[in-house]
Amino acid sequence: MEKTTIYHYDPDKEYFFIEGCFINELSNQTSDPDVSIARARVRPGVTTRWHHLNETTERYVILEGQGIVEIGDEPSQVVSVGDVVIIPPLTRQRISNNGDNDLIFLAICTPRFNESNYTELS
Repeated sequence: MEKTTIYHYDPDKEYFFIEGCFINELSNQTSDPDVSIARARVRPGVTTRWHHLNETTERYVILEGQGIVEIGDEPSQVVSVGDVVIIPPLTRQRISNNGDNDLIFLAICTPRFNESNYTELS
């Protein structure tokens, strides 16, 4: 039987990730291998590095700001509050903040994010 758990948000847990954005792991536990949820923050004018995730589908849920997302060979698209972006495993991706304020989104990964699944692309 699964145990009910509440993880309280702690802004001091935010860290800079090599991708080029700030991450706060809201839920990423070995006891819950099916999913992870992180709060990502991209500063104005910043574009994250091209990368893909191995064996992991990632979903962005845009909470604040606006940006331009580039996925695979698809044309770049503007994203803003309420938009959901679904990125299959092994699909190259990056996001740019083209606004004046921080771009903040949830990164929901299935199965859960593991840094060993992150591959930077040139």
